[in-house]
Order: sequence, then C-alpha cells, then structure tokens
Amino acid sequence: MNFTSPRRRFASAAVAGIALTGLLSACGGSGSGDDAASKSGPVTLPFWGWANGQEAVVKAFNASHKDVRLKYTKVTDQLTMQKQLTNAVKAGNAPCLVQNTAEYVTSWVSQDALADITQYVDGEKGEFNTGAWASAQVQGKLYGVPTSSAPQFTIYRTDIFKKYGLEPPATWDDFIAAGKVLKKHNIKITNYAGEDPSTLEVLAMQAGAHWYAIDGNAWKVNFQDEGTLKAAKVIQEIIDNDLNAKLSFADYAAVQRSYDSGATATRQISTWQMAGMVQNFTKSFGDWALAPWPTYRGEAAKTPAGTNLTGSVTLVTKQCENQEQAAKAALWMSTNQDAVKTMASPETGNGVMPALKDSGSYVGESISQKLLGKNYEPAQKVVTDSLGTVTTDWTFGPNWTAMFTELQAGWAKVVNKEQKVTELLAHMQEWTVKDLKSRGISVKG
Repeated sequence: MNFTSPRRRFASAAVAGIALTGLLSACGGSGSGDDAASKSGPVTLPFWGWANGQEAVVKAFNASHKDVRLKYTKVTDQLTMQKQLTNAVKAGNAPCLVQNTAEYVTSWVSQDALADITQYVDGEKGEFNTGAWASAQVQGKLYGVPTSSAPQFTIYRTDIFKKYGLEPPATWDDFIAAGKVLKKHNIKITNYAGEDPSTLEVLAMQAGAHWYAIDGNAWKVNFQDEGTLKAAKVIQEIIDNDLNAKLSFADYAAVQRSYDSGATATRQISTWQMAGMVQNFTKSFGDWALAPWPTYRGEAAKTPAGTNLTGSVTLVTKQCENQEQAAKAALWMSTNQDAVKTMASPETGNGVMPALKDSGSYVGESISQKLLGKNYEPAQKVVTDSLGTVTTDWTFGPNWTAMFTELQAGWAKVVNKEQKVTELLAHMQEWTVKDLKSRGISVKG
C-alpha cells in the first residue's frame, strides 16, 4: 500500500510439476546455450540492470574472476527494461543477464525468452529464504537467481496514536476503527493513489487469493474468490468512510509532506521505501515506529510477498550462449558477502533486504535509526518476524503487465467513488479471460 510506483511487486511465481506446453504460449525449443569451454579467452556476459550499486558489484566480480567477465549496461528503470528487452529478444541480441522483478518472470517464460537454469543453481536453494527462491521459478523451474526480499510492515506516527489513545492496529478491523477516530481530527490513516492498485493486489494476496492459477493444461483466472472479496470489503469500507487520502505519487513531495506533517498517519511498506521518507522529511524524525501488518480477524499473521522497486531476480536469457556461466555469475552476485552488503546499504546500494536465508542479519542496516529514533531497536524484530510470514504461493499470469494496466484504470474510478471494488473485480475477471484467449493461451474462468 502507498508505494512509489505502480510497477514493483515482489512475489512468488512458483507452481510445481506441471508441463509448460499450452499454458503460456506456443514456445520454441529448449534453447540450451553453447558450452563456453569450447571458446578461447574469458567469457563476456552482458548484464542489464538499473539498481544503484550494481556497477560496484560488477567491478568486484570482474576483479575476482579470470575466465568470466560481466559487461554492465545501466537501464533507466524496470519499465524501460521491459521495452528494451523486448526489442533485444526480437533482434536476437538479448543480454545474458537481466535484472527484473518477479511479476515479469512468467511473461518472459511465455515468450520463450528465458533459460531454465535449474541444473546450475538448484543445489544452492538452502542459501535463500523460501519466498525469494520461489520468485525466480515458474512451475518449479528456475529461470534466474533471487536478489532481494521485501519484508512488509506498518509504519505509524507514535505521537499521533498516543495523542488519541490508539494502539497500532493488529487487525484490519482495528485499522478501520482507528481510521474513524483519526478522521474526527482531520487525519487520514492511509493514502490510496489513484494510479496504484497494488493495495488491492497485496491485500488479496494476504487473504489467500489466487488471481492466476494452473488447472490441468490451462490457466485459471479468478478475481472473485473468497480472499479477493475479503480484501475488497476492507478497501471499500476505508473508501466509503473517507479514511484515505487520495494523493498521487506523481507529486511525490506532496505525499511525503502529508506523512511528515501528520496529515496521514500510517503506511504499509517495506525497508527500501523508508529511504524516501528520510530524504524528504523535516519535522517527524523519531516519531515513527514499526508494527506488523494488520491481519484479517481470527487469522494468523500473514505478510503479502510485497513489493520491491529494485530487482528481485537476476534472469538468464535463452539467447545467452553461456548459460551456465551466467547462472553462476548471478548466484555470486546474490551470495557474495561483499556484494550483498553493497546492495543492502542505502549509501552504496538501494537499501534492500537480501534474498538470503539469513537476511535478518542485515535488518539493522536496512532501516533508519534517524527516522525511528528510540523505536529503532524494537523495529528490527518486526522486520525479522515479517520475513517468516511471507506469502509463497502467489502466481503471476502470462499477461500480467497488460492486466495490471487495465486494473489501474479501474482502480482510479474506485478511489474516486465512481465504482465499487466488486464492480472492478467483475470487469477484471471478464477482461483477463478474454485477453488471454486473444493471445492463444489456454484459460478457464
């Protein structure tokens, strides 16, 4: 909720044991790369990415490897990446390694653009946390190496909550009740940007929804399952009662001022989003604390797999002639201690949590003591605990990008009270099934 971009989900894409044939698209052959051992001289692996810190990591890799070298090209952002990679794949000159986020993995597999690198990296599964490892998979096959995790939590204004006798909301019912109290004092409990429907996505994910699943040899689409409707009810009540601000991230400074001034009192975020708060705040340092994500009433803690502006996976393309070397290079970048520290630090990288199983050891470096003040120490436990409750069974469909664009248009109408969440979901059900069929993809729904 309240993210800086509508394109940064980090979630699982793993569905094991089902053949790809007919589920994604009419794909080509297996595309196994040439053996680099038959070539003379060091292997050069083109690598495209956009995250801060990657150039330093590439430099360190090249300094420590004689037979393999990375050639780094920095791309503007992840949306630009998808466009440039599309053109490169069509032209037959895709790079070997590509930074990306989990939402795009299935789409690229459906276009037969990625290499199955399971045989090269599967033995390292124990090095990574479960949610991150799943993000690089489609149907149990690995197409890349996870690079980062996205622990999710609530950050809230302790001074405002104390002033009005409120506790951090343990459930969504508590969240709504607190929002109604704050409304009396002209304070919004959250912000719903009209261009960003990730709120609906992550609350549905937390509630156990499955917008996409695989049923036999077809995709199953369901935007109206029990979990999604549970999420819709929470969101609709917040909107109907005017508990949310409607500030667009197009004016990022205005959104940050709303939090800093106390006009909006909470966010559901991950570690990397705290950097924007630190960089833009002037008044409220030390007034913020972390709490777990609110749960649905009567349910155990469950954190949506969340979001990540930086890449969550380093993918290996099918056009790469040296797939084994590329897979091992990706593995090195995600596991080498110095490389991981470079990317985890907000000074040298993007302040992201690594994908490693022991990523909890990086929590202290990834959250801001300046922002949290005396709440810094207890905040570390909140972040660590959230890593153990992450959703691992969310699947991104093969037309996710197009679907999300359509969802954005409808979400703006929901935020502006021009339609109900359930009306948007009914539309998305019909639209998504129709779109998949138009692409020649087998679908039920």
